[in-house]
Amino acid sequence: MVQAQEVSNVIQMRRSPASTDEIAQLNFQLPNPEDEKLPEIEFQNQVEQAWLVCDRVNLQTDIWRGRILRAVRDREKWYGDGRGTGFLNWLKDREISKSQAYSLIELANSADTLLEGGYLEPEDVNQFSKRAFVETAKSDPEVQQLVSDAARKGDRITRREVRQLSDEWTAMTTDLLPVAIKEKAADHTIPTRYLVPLVKEMKKLPEVHQNPIREAIAESPNVDTLKQATAEARYLAKYLEAAGNVQALDNPSLNLELALEEALRIGCLSSTADLVNQAAQLEQTAVKLYLTWKRINALSDRLYVDSGASTPHLRTLLSCLETLTSEVIETPLTGGGDRTIRLQVLSDLDDQKIEA
Repeated sequence: MVQAQEVSNVIQMRRSPASTDEIAQLNFQLPNPEDEKLPEIEFQNQVEQAWLVCDRVNLQTDIWRGRILRAVRDREKWYGDGRGTGFLNWLKDREISKSQAYSLIELANSADTLLEGGYLEPEDVNQFSKRAFVETAKSDPEVQQLVSDAARKGDRITRREVRQLSDEWTAMTTDLLPVAIKEKAADHTIPTRYLVPLVKEMKKLPEVHQNPIREAIAESPNVDTLKQATAEARYLAKYLEAAGNVQALDNPSLNLELALEEALRIGCLSSTADLVNQAAQLEQTAVKLYLTWKRINALSDRLYVDSGASTPHLRTLLSCLETLTSEVIETPLTGGGDRTIRLQVLSDLDDQKIEA
């Protein structure tokens, strides 16, 4: 069983890092995983308590490690050789990678930002996971205040909670949603989890496409409308992004906006967006295929020149690859039985293009 006094000792840690005595007290009597008489819920509770205590000690320790590393790095900046050699050697002596060091420094910077800004008291640090600390420091001041309020109440703060609070703040303060929806979210008639994905998708759209969606949810402010609007905004964004990347659609006779309006009118926006997206992927794949084919041919030619009668196995390898290096590329269709894909590369003077 996790000792109550051990938990209390760690929770009461303040500005100083965990002392040797405090760390030594982390001698848990963990539950026996083979004890069939121990209820599962009790087993999970005991393990979770032990884990949280370790998290708190690790967070405090890593914050101070980050401060130490920052001091060593800054000292090197002022009095080193200008290349950071002393700092790197210091890390090497302690078997710390550069990425680990800067991750700890970032954690220390995050802690100092939140503490010096008055958002947190030193004891509130114990409520955070390490990644939550960094995420909170990067958030808007309003979000930092919301997170710190939750920490003061004793809530366990992970990166998921920080992101959730940040998303909810964005949803409630954005101009993309009508007042009617915000009011329903404020009185909990509509959960904010339905607003966040809609706002994220609407941000990707130009204003001309945002307005109809905003009007639709203002006219019928309910969960079903929000779900439908989110799906429509997602497909709109998908269509608009993909259409700009498809060279085949660069045609003066095509009006992409009118095509979009027609797709909306007959209720096939999803299929249209998927079609355009797949077309963009196909063009990109064709270009990649051509460049890869050219590279294989160049490598095959070089190997053919470098090899000869003394390398019969290399010559056999080149012979086997002729189905991929010739102007007709052949390869079996995976999972297609005896079916074979054939792609022909046609030459037109100095230009070449792929045709299937």
